[in-house]
Amino acid sequence: MELREFFSADAVKLDLEGSTKDEILKELIALLQLGEKDEGMLFKMLKRRENLGSTGIGRGIAIPHCRSLVVNKLRVAFGRKQSGVDFKAIDDKPVQFFFLIVAPPLEVSNQYLPVLGKIAQFSKEADVPERLLGLTEPAQFMALLEEKGV
Repeated sequence: MELREFFSADAVKLDLEGSTKDEILKELIALLQLGEKDEGMLFKMLKRRENLGSTGIGRGIAIPHCRSLVVNKLRVAFGRKQSGVDFKAIDDKPVQFFFLIVAPPLEVSNQYLPVLGKIAQFSKEADVPERLLGLTEPAQFMALLEEKGV
């Protein structure tokens, strides 16, 4: 299993406009193109998850994630906010890179946790934050995933 199999260029946004945690979450959800009602439900689920503890893992990276009936298979999206947003990350630093993961409650392939782990592993590589900052188009994000072999 490789991360790039789950991402598509149309679910990558390199210029997120939001300036708050809620606005960023809504923009990421919109990348999944689910429809208004499902987007609203998913937002509530992600907010509930964030209230348990921030998904900001440090180094400018957050991995908001949840299980929800609004998807019938694992879905992911990536967004970047150059200036960063206060996401209550564990290192108290602004978050610039957001990896959204949404999986159905019952997932036969059971890829939710492995994908979460692979994103965390990818994020820990020394050059990744700097490389993510330098991206100019979604295809470069896909190429970076390919290059890193995650």
